[in-house]
Amino acid sequence: MAKPLPHLTSRLLEKTPHGFFQSGGGAHQYGYGGEGDPASIAATRMAAASSLQDGGQIITPHQVHSPDVVTVTEAWEDTAEGRPIADALVTAKRGLALGIVTADCGPVLFADAKASVIGAAHAGWRGAHLGVLENTIAAMEALGAKRSRIAAAIGPTIAQASYEVDDGFRAQFAAEDSRFFAAGKRAGHHQFDLPAYIAHRLQSSGITRIDDCAEDTYANSDRYYSYRRATHQGEANYGRQIAAIALA
Repeated sequence: MAKPLPHLTSRLLEKTPHGFFQSGGGAHQYGYGGEGDPASIAATRMAAASSLQDGGQIITPHQVHSPDVVTVTEAWEDTAEGRPIADALVTAKRGLALGIVTADCGPVLFADAKASVIGAAHAGWRGAHLGVLENTIAAMEALGAKRSRIAAAIGPTIAQASYEVDDGFRAQFAAEDSRFFAAGKRAGHHQFDLPAYIAHRLQSSGITRIDDCAEDTYANSDRYYSYRRATHQGEANYGRQIAAIALA
């Protein structure tokens, strides 16, 4: 097995090969939209899959902040263009590492170890709001999983203290979601708790085994890329980290 790249794991998924892969201080860049040539990025993504299991093949979608899920039955080529458009993947097929790239949004990895069904979802505020998490759970059930057994791990995500939003953003949420917003530092602004909102959507779907790694992508520049941090610093581009999961 290849030498593991720097990554976090979840205690809830310890029976299932997985990882929330870190930037290594900018040494590892996993997203085709970030800096680096596509061949180098493809090799880094494959290295992440290989560090989970020998011969593992990385499978990622072209993400667009949608609620759409693809059930993976066969591998597809990991190229910069031409991958299926979706924001979540599920499978019951071995030898595939399902991957999701993020740079502030919430990567969520799912597993029903008994049914041998796994999933990976890209849950930014928009995708979570539109139902990507619920759709991922339903797609896993279609493969034989049971939500009472599904474990879900939330990876590195922008934290509430770093996530300022305006009144227009707040207006898109229901009144009962007010608990996910704290007073902002400026008038007409709020601090949004994306990880808590993701956990709430999971809990409302009947998922009781939830782990949040509680790592702030914005604040930890030595370990994670952040779209918002890059924007605030006026950087022309930004990298992506990857979260991946495979069946043992």
